Amino acid sequence: MAPPSKRMSETIRPTSKMSSISPTTTPNPRRFKSENFIGYTRVPVGLAGPLNIRTPDGETFKTCAPMATTEAALIASCSRGCKALNASGGVEYIFGREGMSRGPAFLFANPREAQDFIMILFYVENILSEVAESTSNHLKLVSITPHLIGCYAHVVFNYTCGDAAGQNMVSIATQRCCVWLMETYAAQYKIKRFYVDGQMSSEKKPSWGNVVTPRGVEVTAWACLPDETCQEVLGCSVADLHDMLHMAQDGCIRNGIHGSNIDTVNVLTSVFIATGQDAASVADASWSHGSSFYDRARNSITVSMYFPSIPVGVVGGGTVYDTQREALEIMQCAGPKKKRQFAGFLVCFALGLELSTAALVVTDTFTHAHQKLRKGESAKL
Repeated sequence: MAPPSKRMSETIRPTSKMSSISPTTTPNPRRFKSENFIGYTRVPVGLAGPLNIRTPDGETFKTCAPMATTEAALIASCSRGCKALNASGGVEYIFGREGMSRGPAFLFANPREAQDFIMILFYVENILSEVAESTSNHLKLVSITPHLIGCYAHVVFNYTCGDAAGQNMVSIATQRCCVWLMETYAAQYKIKRFYVDGQMSSEKKPSWGNVVTPRGVEVTAWACLPDETCQEVLGCSVADLHDMLHMAQDGCIRNGIHGSNIDTVNVLTSVFIATGQDAASVADASWSHGSSFYDRARNSITVSMYFPSIPVGVVGGGTVYDTQREALEIMQCAGPKKKRQFAGFLVCFALGLELSTAALVVTDTFTHAHQKLRKGESAKL
């Protein structure tokens, strides 16, 4: 893997000041995506990996993940997990479904009127598709799912959005659909008003809805590690690793934790920041399910990590900035039709971190490693 270019190196060089522009300078609104722009906050960026990844099409990539983080030991631990995966033949991922939702709510005088309105939605779904898709060349309406809640009809519109994450795209399309429904049926069905989102789209919040219906890309990554690799790279046996992972699942269940993992969101957050994703959307992706199968006959362990919702994009939003675009290029995920690949790569690196962290707990070196690397000292992970 080629080292980061000069531009990336300049971006991650430590600095004591926030870069800024003159107060008299008017930023180009097409370049800066935030209001009242004054400059940038620099976050250290390091490369985790490399990691050998097989795509669902059988293509093989050797790639690194730029991770923007101030947390010591994170990148080192993820890289160690990648080393173990590489020594075991690499990691593979597959896709499931994909979607991005917006859930408007329509107000009525009573539940009966709301239910009458819900019944007609199934007859106009094709028209709603035309209305929604007229707002973008890349958006497609996949489904509408109505819910009766008191005097409100909540209607979840689910879309695909091409290479964009699509939060704004689906807002625009859903707004247009709501306006059409009001103009067409408000008088007949006594619709009092609508709200473009009634919180059933679960945007930037952990929810069971984002587990049942993907908000982003649904991905599973897995690998099979032999005992000798675990012993050599991770310092523990596959049997001990399997026992630890199952013990941790019991703790997750008893504590009511949202999902079953150790620290997968660390990878998502750091890569989201480095690649210009909406960092708050990590909340949408906070549920993940790690699983392991111990093959006693072969003395190996098959580990997998499932994410129902990875809300990412490779166009639009923060991906237009030079540094963030370069980070996507380092991951080989810049350009058309790379969104699903990007989501798959993210889960593969998350699995690498999960393995390394679990092994640190098994070998009782978790605290020691953090103490050493927090002080900037070298430590063998």
